[in-house]
This record gives sequence, C-alpha cells and structure tokens, in this order.
Amino acid sequence: MFLILYEWQSHYIGNIIDMGRVLAIDYGLKRTGLAVTDPLKIIGSPLETVPTENLITWLNEYLKKEEVERIVIGLPVNLDMSDTHTTKPVKKFIEKINQLFPNIPVSTEDERFTSKIAQQTMILGGMKKKERRIKSNVDKISAAIILQSYLQKENF
Repeated sequence: MFLILYEWQSHYIGNIIDMGRVLAIDYGLKRTGLAVTDPLKIIGSPLETVPTENLITWLNEYLKKEEVERIVIGLPVNLDMSDTHTTKPVKKFIEKINQLFPNIPVSTEDERFTSKIAQQTMILGGMKKKERRIKSNVDKISAAIILQSYLQKENF
C-alpha cells in the first residue's frame, strides 16, 4: 500500500514540477510589473518591473530561461466593467503576445483596485515610506496580486 501511495505521489508531484510557472503582467504605459509562481504554483511573488518599451525583449529572454505554461495579464476596467483609457493598449499587447508566443495561453484577470491593495500590502508589510513611493514596487506587487487572484480562481 505504501509503495502505491509513494508512486502516485511521486507521479503527481513530478507532473506538477515538470509543468511551467505562471507569469503575471501588470501592463502599464510606462512601466510593467511582473510576478511569477513558484514551481508548484502555490503562491505568486513579485518578480520585477521593467520599462514597457523593453517588455517584449525582457519576455523573450525570460521565456528562454524559464518554462512558462500560462501568462496572466491584468485587464483594466472601470467599476461598471467599461473600458478605461488603458484597456485598448492592454488588449493590443495581448494580441502581440498571442502572435509572438502562440504556444503559451494567455488569460486576463480583473485588475481593479490592485494598486490600492498593493499600497496597503506595503504598509502592512512594514515597508518604509520612501520605498512605498517607488512606483516600480507598486507595479510588481500589483502583478503579484493579479497572479494570486488568478491562482485562487483556478484552484491551483
């Protein structure tokens, strides 16, 4: 019985580890926050913030080094679900990602309130005021919040 359980567990855990990570993108017109899961897809963590003009180059390099099974992109919408001023550029970016990386599925996740939640998270985490003012910190933490929301919804 123990051997069967061990083999099942090894097979199950092995399949999870063999699968790629999930990468989240909080796309901005100037800066883009990035977050990634651990190999078991239990938690999403802030990765970094890159200038949006360098994002495609960054993605190309990252995807050469890491296996990513899905990209989750925050979709900006208003409270009434109407488009914001950044919805159109995000949708255009999604089209570009689908063309450049056709083997990686792309999902969207509601990003309403992520910046406010990121600010609160930094305060509760004890981050100094000086560090909280650095916008790149907000961007990558927002990406992690988008990613964690996706993971919870998908029951990873």
